[in-house]
Amino acid sequence: MAEQLRSFLRLKQVKAATGMSRSWLYEAIRRGEFPGPIPLGPRAVAWDSAAIADWQAARILQRRKAAS
Repeated sequence: MAEQLRSFLRLKQVKAATGMSRSWLYEAIRRGEFPGPIPLGPRAVAWDSAAIADWQAARILQRRKAAS
């Protein structure tokens, strides 16, 4: 069965989607709190859009649990 195509997001798009800075993102990756990038080539990386969406959903769920 073929897996549905996913999008790769570059750093600028990840920053726009999350509202976080580059330094925050890489620190969160180091702590294991944010999905790491996928190497595309020797000097290029990108993030899986589905992994970013999952992270966003988890953050929203976390906020809802804290509010209740």
